Amino acid sequence: MKNHFFSKPLIAIASLMLLTVSCNNDDDFTAPPAIKGEQQLKDTLTIGKTLQLSSKIADRNNVVFEWAVDGNVVGSDSTYTFKPETRGDFKITMTAKNNGGKVSLTYDIHTFGAYENGFYMINEGWFGHGTGTVGFYRYDTKAIEDSVFVKVNPDKNLKPESSTLEFGTIFNKKLFLVSKVGGPVVVADAYSLKEEKRIPAQGGNDWRAVVGIDENQALLTSSKGIFKLNLNTMTLNGQIEGVTGQVGDIVKANGYIFALSSSKGVIVINASTLVVEKTIPSMVLGFAVTDDKKVWAAGGKKLISIDSNTLEVKEIAIGFQAYGSWGAWHPGSIVAAKNNVFIAKNGSFSGGKEIYKYNGDEASMATPFIALTQSNILYGAGIGYDRKKNSLVVNTVNEGFGTNFAINNLYLFNADSGVKKETISFSGYYFPAVSVFHQ
Repeated sequence: MKNHFFSKPLIAIASLMLLTVSCNNDDDFTAPPAIKGEQQLKDTLTIGKTLQLSSKIADRNNVVFEWAVDGNVVGSDSTYTFKPETRGDFKITMTAKNNGGKVSLTYDIHTFGAYENGFYMINEGWFGHGTGTVGFYRYDTKAIEDSVFVKVNPDKNLKPESSTLEFGTIFNKKLFLVSKVGGPVVVADAYSLKEEKRIPAQGGNDWRAVVGIDENQALLTSSKGIFKLNLNTMTLNGQIEGVTGQVGDIVKANGYIFALSSSKGVIVINASTLVVEKTIPSMVLGFAVTDDKKVWAAGGKKLISIDSNTLEVKEIAIGFQAYGSWGAWHPGSIVAAKNNVFIAKNGSFSGGKEIYKYNGDEASMATPFIALTQSNILYGAGIGYDRKKNSLVVNTVNEGFGTNFAINNLYLFNADSGVKKETISFSGYYFPAVSVFHQ
């Protein structure tokens, strides 16, 4: 008789026991948390706003959460509300744990300063009725915020009302605001707009524009020449020798500073010695600085480029008369976009309706790149280039006088194609001077 160690009934019982044990092990198994969707995410927000972040966990039962901002634990809920107090880049990590394991995802968040995600609009103000104002066009809302300087600095102002706010620029993360006719020169943080220092308003002052040389010094143009400005103390330390009378636009490229004089044309100053090295007469409109570091100005019926290394000058015929604004000074209606130059065909005492684009070929000056329609005319500088959006920014009022000056349009054109991307119409006696961009 053949001897079997297991009988069929015993095999059946053993199989049932194995099945029972297996089922019990399945019941004890816990899967680690699972994330739905992408695990590396990017977003932006502006200081003062909040951003709601999700854990993106499919099943939150018996899951413990941990949120950390740049390594510092800040929360333990399934969601986290981020409200930054400083601008910059942040890594926000969510870690989810259960008995089966853990999983993480990271948000890369860039926080803009309160006045970073857009550009400034510097307005002259209505002479004799109110001071100049600072507006801000915001990219995300596509809206203009009015009078932001006094809103951020309620205990400060840009008085007297007889002055005009005519110039602005960003240098070394500071916004400089320059007023004519007795007004102040104000330095504010370019991102928060909080005022930091100023040259107070004073009768007899008649400023035009400013350019930074380094973190300690700048040059300030005026109706009486060019002044040396100590940026730490906001005090004046003499003038550029040999430069008198009205001087307006001023830029720095490589080792030289280029200033526009009503009597001498372009004045070239050595940025190290602050000594005048060259003058280029008959120029009335400036300046644009292209990416190849050429400096551009115009006068008569020609556009010139100045090599900022060798100071070599080349002339380009433009086919129309270039006009400056010495009678009622405002920044020049000329701007660079990469290695292209935009120049407005203004009248002798008023803004124009045509904007030309020089792209290196004289034939490009044969027809306007943009021709304004209806009653629109440029006011102030009228044109600016927003590098972040590759937009030509155009400010207009209506032709005529009186209430026509209260009819404003802000146009954004694609700087490559000339296609109009956006129009914002608004009313008020702002008298736009110049747009100022974060670059």
